[in-house]
Amino acid sequence: MALKSTVYKAQLQIADIDKAYYADHSLTLARHPSETDERMMVRLAALSLNAYQLQSLCNGDGILAFGAGLSDPDDPDVSLTDFTGRKRLWIEVGQPDDKTLHRAGNKSDKVLVYAFSSSADIWWRGIENKLQRQQKLGVVRIPHQASQAIAAMAERSMQLQVTIQEEGMTLSSSRGSVHFEPVIWM
Repeated sequence: MALKSTVYKAQLQIADIDKAYYADHSLTLARHPSETDERMMVRLAALSLNAYQLQSLCNGDGILAFGAGLSDPDDPDVSLTDFTGRKRLWIEVGQPDDKTLHRAGNKSDKVLVYAFSSSADIWWRGIENKLQRQQKLGVVRIPHQASQAIAAMAERSMQLQVTIQEEGMTLSSSRGSVHFEPVIWM
């Protein structure tokens, strides 16, 4: 018998001071049985860091949503789709291969990768040359200590506040607060 995903609910308040985006989001996250809390919370952080693009890319007329993730490798972890059905933003979390990123680039306007594990530096050194020609691609490193710290904030029902200022992100909940600066690799 196949295991089912675990459903998490998040009330997310985003204050992106750098991009002048302030909004509340009610989110449902389905955590695949093989997904860790760390990966799930990095998906949430990636969504938060890109929520402003609802306004900048879609003028508020779009859908920012979690994809099927590990359940469907052809679906993004997070996406921004405008109301014409066009994928404006495709976000992958982890260490995808270059073929996956190339396919994502063919299906969307922009692709972002959020790498986070302790082996992300090794992955990046091995794949960097293969990705240099991809104009639509951005690669961001979430520091490993930060990804582990935000994993500890995971709860089935979460109230989270995100503040983004001067290229840093602070994620707060009743379990504490974590501040980190994503590192832009590409």
